[in-house]
Amino acid sequence: MPDLTALETAFETAGHRLTRPRRALAELIDARDGAFSAADLVADAQGRRLGIGRATIFRAIELLEEIGALERIDLPTGEHAYVPCGPAHHHHVVCRRCSRSVEIGDLGLGALARDIARKTGYQIDVHRLELFGLCPDCRLASVPA
Repeated sequence: MPDLTALETAFETAGHRLTRPRRALAELIDARDGAFSAADLVADAQGRRLGIGRATIFRAIELLEEIGALERIDLPTGEHAYVPCGPAHHHHVVCRRCSRSVEIGDLGLGALARDIARKTGYQIDVHRLELFGLCPDCRLASVPA
């Protein structure tokens, strides 16, 4: 048996069976470079004739999000997408052209959240930051020669 990918391991670590559709979905996600939508995975599965239905894909995405292996990001367009991620608290920088994403650490946001809590009286339980712009490759591609 080949080595398991991070997503396949996430299913098993969380106590969920690694079924053929889940394994195929993990491989589809691993093949992507950047953020993706559920519709992207449905199209990929149909294009490869994997025989995995939309409902199965949506349930698997929901489960991967629940166990912390995927994170939903809200795009500036109002749509949402997903990115694979590790278990540690982090934020994302997402290229608005190619959808490539990079995880970034706290970078002082925890202290900022505590300061906001102190100033507002709110008890802040969680925070999330998504930054959008152009990645270095897309910035280079948009520079006129």
